[in-house]
Amino acid sequence: MLTLSGPSSRFCDGLSRRSFLRIGGLGMGGLTLSQLLRAEAASGMKSNHKAVIMVYLPGGPPHQDTFDLKMDAPAEIRGEFRPIPTTVPGFQVCEHLPLLAKQAHRYAVIRSISDAIDDHSDFMCQTGRRKASQPPGGWPTFGATVSRVMGPATDSVPAFVGLEPRMQHRPYNAATAGYAGVSHDAFRPAADAKSDMVLNGITTDRLADRRSLLTAFDRFRREADASGLMSGVDGFNQQAFGMLTSSRLLEALNVEKESAAVRERYGKGDPKVHGDAAPMLNEQFLVARRLVEAGARFVTVAYGFWDYHGNNFGNARNDLPLLDQALSALIADLHDRGLQNDVSVIAWGEFGRSPTINKDGGRDHWPRANCALLAGGGMKVGQVIGATDRLGGEPSERPVQFGEVFATLYQNLGIDVNKVTVPDLTGRPQFLVPDGCQPMRELVS
Repeated sequence: MLTLSGPSSRFCDGLSRRSFLRIGGLGMGGLTLSQLLRAEAASGMKSNHKAVIMVYLPGGPPHQDTFDLKMDAPAEIRGEFRPIPTTVPGFQVCEHLPLLAKQAHRYAVIRSISDAIDDHSDFMCQTGRRKASQPPGGWPTFGATVSRVMGPATDSVPAFVGLEPRMQHRPYNAATAGYAGVSHDAFRPAADAKSDMVLNGITTDRLADRRSLLTAFDRFRREADASGLMSGVDGFNQQAFGMLTSSRLLEALNVEKESAAVRERYGKGDPKVHGDAAPMLNEQFLVARRLVEAGARFVTVAYGFWDYHGNNFGNARNDLPLLDQALSALIADLHDRGLQNDVSVIAWGEFGRSPTINKDGGRDHWPRANCALLAGGGMKVGQVIGATDRLGGEPSERPVQFGEVFATLYQNLGIDVNKVTVPDLTGRPQFLVPDGCQPMRELVS
């Protein structure tokens, strides 16, 4: 038996995380890890490797000060920033996004997401649905659904990896695997899983010592083979051992493997926690690219704190250049590596910001209009979809629902939202997106 040991934190049913990660004794309803892997493969498709990277911007960035500037609005609405031209004729972005301006032909912007709710939570960004009226087990995240439907692309890398930390405002981590099952929840190397990454006495503090780690792997394999254990298990047990003993995942997490030029392009960002949300770690964008190349199907990043109720423009002056560098680097890197048709990127927050600037120089919550940036995935890019009115308060053209964006991302992965279902805890089949939501015709054929 191989155990990944760590602090004995417990789930709500009393099962410890340590027990959850134990091969041969894993107990979610008596299932072992190998049995869970068998179930994943039985319900999934492993014939391709498309992937999605989601950049979640906790708190909701101001759409009027990023991708939907309103220069004809009154001063108390249009704000302090000026627009600059992009590589797409007629499309302008904020002056503090010059690198993204040069990449505009490689992404699309939706300016008219219309069905957000006033809730500081990642739920809609991760599930595409509202919290109300959930089926038994709860709506699963996009990543959990992809893991359940498609399974892992490779035995040694989880299908769904969450790079976001556990944030002080816990609803920023509200979305779960729901009825897809806990085995399909995100592997989180920066949060819960970090304390469990212990192998034969090698802790996460020593993972940088590659020689010791690889020696431990080799010693384990020799001991397992000498005992005859490996010859006595089926392919799924071997897959379970492979996932936990392969260095492929650890290699993907190690940005030191990248050239100095690539790492400089992404930059460092800001390691301090912003507000009650997340640091602005630019290297996580690079880690996300490395993870999808290694086999992950869905990777999430949480970046910064965008709840600018006060000092909107001062905060944005600090934060937008960091996002500009990280996101533009990711988009360019995917193109440089020939991944622009295989890897989809989406960046968004839970809602937009109010048109009127408040007495504290901030913008308040505004769920009636929101924007998103999408790149890669073979999508039709270099365009703006939808529009808001002169004040940036209401969609005036092509209102878009979260579920339509999710349907588009599923199609990019090869999943037909009109045919594929996942059963909830009562066994009732549930479609992957809300009724009526289809892939966006503007983005996909």
